Amino acid sequence: MIQSFPMRLLRRIPLLTICLALPALASDHTPPPVQPATSFAAVEVHEKENVAIAAEPYDTKQKASIFRVDYLAHGVMPVRLIITNNGNKPISLRDARILFQTEAGERLQAAEPEDVERLMTRKEREGGKLPLPGPLPPIKLKAKASNKDIDADFSTFEYGALVVEPHTTRAGFLFYDVSQLDHPLHGAKLHLHKLRDADGNELFYFEIPCDKYLQSKSKEMN
Repeated sequence: MIQSFPMRLLRRIPLLTICLALPALASDHTPPPVQPATSFAAVEVHEKENVAIAAEPYDTKQKASIFRVDYLAHGVMPVRLIITNNGNKPISLRDARILFQTEAGERLQAAEPEDVERLMTRKEREGGKLPLPGPLPPIKLKAKASNKDIDADFSTFEYGALVVEPHTTRAGFLFYDVSQLDHPLHGAKLHLHKLRDADGNELFYFEIPCDKYLQSKSKEMN
């Protein structure tokens, strides 16, 4: 893992039909369509290097419904990474470092599945206890089977492209433990360095402010 991937018709469909279809779509656990990095609010473009990289946090339950696990409830922030290579040569991420930089400047590596599993509450990991009256010992409940769901999510969604081919966009998710932060996106940045071109030369580092994403959300609400 990389440290740290027709309106006319719609108008004819009754609103109720669309609303009823949303839960079915949300439960498909399918990655969203890949779009160029410049389609997103939080993006940094290096014109000389012909590379654009965007970060799209999945910070709402509605957006995060594509996953099998409620990561936000456990203090894990899924961040979609979108990399567009507009050049004529591939770029390599084999040595890349993709870190979530907090407002305080701390840089967090992307979590592995086992890291997320450790963040699950003891009740989910070990099972809760059902109290019984009197001196009888409590009954231990069966643990919630979430580890397989986490592994399945990482297999389906995690960013894994080590090479971005010319005139291609690659996208996937990285998961960051932000459980100790009250407002993890405020002042945060996605920091990327050690990306290399086809000749092995390191590209200039990328710093993508999450505030750009928050500002776009604020405009949508107004």
